[in-house]
Parts: sequence; C-alpha cells; structure tokens
Amino acid sequence: MLQSIEGVYKNGKVELTELPSDISESIVIVTFLESKKTQQTNQIMQFGMFSGNQQSTEADFQIAEFHGDGDDSLNWS
Repeated sequence: MLQSIEGVYKNGKVELTELPSDISESIVIVTFLESKKTQQTNQIMQFGMFSGNQQSTEADFQIAEFHGDGDDSLNWS
C-alpha cells in the first residue's frame, strides 16, 4: 500500500510531519517539491588569490615535503 506523508529535508535528514500507519519498515522514494536556496557565506580565501607570476615547481614541493620531526622521538620511516 502506498502512503504519502509530508516532511522536511534539513541538514541531511528527512523529518516527517506524521508517522505512517501500519508500516514499521519500508523502502521509500523521496521527491523534492520545492527547494530553498541556501545563501553562500562569503569566503575568506578564494582559489588563486595568492598566485603570482611564478608557478610552483617540483623542487618547491620537494623542499616543502615533511620528513618527520627528529626531536619528537617518533619513527617516521
């Protein structure tokens, strides 16, 4: 038997306005009727905002690579 029950989708969860009758477990299909657009918050950083005339090279990445801290007494191998 098919039943339709209204609900709200919010923060990744569906909240039903009422419980279905005579159903303890069932496969469901969720249809979004209308959506409220979330306002995108202003980003502090944007992609490429620190880029200059020079691009990173492979040598830059090798210099920045982490090889462990010799003073922390941990085995980083």
